[in-house]
Amino acid sequence: MSAEHNYKFDVKMTCGGCSGAVTRVLSKLDGVKSFDVSLEKQTAEVVAEESLDYTTVLEKIKKTGKEVRSGEADGKTMEV
Repeated sequence: MSAEHNYKFDVKMTCGGCSGAVTRVLSKLDGVKSFDVSLEKQTAEVVAEESLDYTTVLEKIKKTGKEVRSGEADGKTMEV
């Protein structure tokens, strides 16, 4: 089985449009196996292929204009 990464981001989302924007960028990103964006929990959880690094996913989420408050890669707290 190939290695994969689990990334989790705390994203400030105030409405369905916000979570929809994050969902759109993640669905188009190469290397994303699956993801779960929760408006209620203010999180975006991503399961990614080994080739997709944390920074790339972070930058894509930031491009939506949403504030990323914190992030984790494979259970380890990362810079945002």
